Amino acid sequence: MKQGAQGSAGTGEPWSAAPAGQARVPRQAGAVGADGAARGEHTHGEPALPRPRPVIQRSSVRGQIVDALRAALVAGDLRPGEVYSAPALGERFGVSATPVREAMQQLAIEGAVEVVPNRGFRVVERGARELAELAEVRSLIEVPVMLKLARTVPAERWAELRPLAEATVRAASSGCRATYAESDRVFHRAVLSLSGNEQLVQIAEDLHRRAQWPLVGGGPGGRGRADLVADAHEHTALLDALIARDLDVVRGLVGEHFTGAG
Repeated sequence: MKQGAQGSAGTGEPWSAAPAGQARVPRQAGAVGADGAARGEHTHGEPALPRPRPVIQRSSVRGQIVDALRAALVAGDLRPGEVYSAPALGERFGVSATPVREAMQQLAIEGAVEVVPNRGFRVVERGARELAELAEVRSLIEVPVMLKLARTVPAERWAELRPLAEATVRAASSGCRATYAESDRVFHRAVLSLSGNEQLVQIAEDLHRRAQWPLVGGGPGGRGRADLVADAHEHTALLDALIARDLDVVRGLVGEHFTGAG
């Protein structure tokens, strides 16, 4: 059931609201008082105090909301086709509607939601064809990069990524799709970062994130624990192939990893 701007985002979702309450924003240093003098200005020779650090509370809240909404999308708590209002989601997170609206705008840029005027944001409905297209694009970008890295990166550098690969296995074993999605992105980002091409890393991560949104009719999360575990073990197998510089195995594993990621 779709909600209006003042309606509830739905009941029964497994994710819960954060404690309510907002921090006060302190008066900026150098504010001018009624007597025309700058407040905090030293006029009697007293030692100068260090300037306060910039207040970043709002951007921090927005970032936390973005992360929470991404996790809810991956877990299926925000369902494809449903409309969610910023005020209702704000109540759940214990914040005002403003950081939620800003976070949803970020998700709209990423292609996860779309704006519904005067109502809120609808979770985009995705099909198997879109997922297959994302897998193809990811393969076109990442396979050549990994083959190049396999020829140039020394074995000890690959061995340093072993803890990240093992972390994906533990995350998959937990059965939490959101936890696995994050560890999966961390591993892939670490591998591609060895290329030294930050633009490539950002583009690949955006495609990776889009590939993790749930499919229409796929049920909450779309993938079971066994699928996640199998996917995670491909990371350790890929590291073994990269260390051995077995290009055929690298090519096959990466291609299979993308096509099976949905």
